[in-house]
Amino acid sequence: MTIQLHCFGESGNAYKAALALELSGLDWEPVFVDFFNGATRTPEYRSDINEMGEAPVMIDGAVRLSQSGVIQMYVTERSGKFGGATPADAREVMRWVFWDNHKLSSQAGMTRFLMNFLPEDKRPAPVIQFMQGRLQAAYAVLDSHLARRDWMVGDSLTNADISCCGYLYYPEPFGFARGDWPHIDAWLTRISAQPGWKHPYDLMPGNPSDRA
Repeated sequence: MTIQLHCFGESGNAYKAALALELSGLDWEPVFVDFFNGATRTPEYRSDINEMGEAPVMIDGAVRLSQSGVIQMYVTERSGKFGGATPADAREVMRWVFWDNHKLSSQAGMTRFLMNFLPEDKRPAPVIQFMQGRLQAAYAVLDSHLARRDWMVGDSLTNADISCCGYLYYPEPFGFARGDWPHIDAWLTRISAQPGWKHPYDLMPGNPSDRA
């Protein structure tokens, strides 16, 4: 049975799940969620897809999961990939996934939304400035960690890499420039060189140009 991922291209969190599925070799397909027209806020979505009113959501037969980190764990269970080579590595992978969810992706996702997907007259400049300061601190942590290694954990791609890169390939401005962070830049190049890698707008349906 083909795994379905309810997702949309603009979502970095959906990209983490989609990229894990794509690189794992599991059979999957994207199902477009029309987020910007309110799909996740409808009673039908909350009752039939995800009570949290969020995307991504993965459905594999009787298994229904939300939250990108949990979906990544499931991909590891099904494929045996990306979980870390040892129990110590697996714990370290989860440590970085949790860090990303709290310190990097949550900040990047909000800042990118405020700067690009709100009407210009509703973009809160002080909030954006504050969030970009927090992001600079997160980029510094990530860049320093990658100065000593090719991958976040161990010697190959794991869910830590897939999680932490989730928002960093997007072209919309949110305070991240690859050239400012050479170790992050080299790491993103390594990830995009993996067989089967795709840009989020090529991997999932949904693109700002669709609403232009």
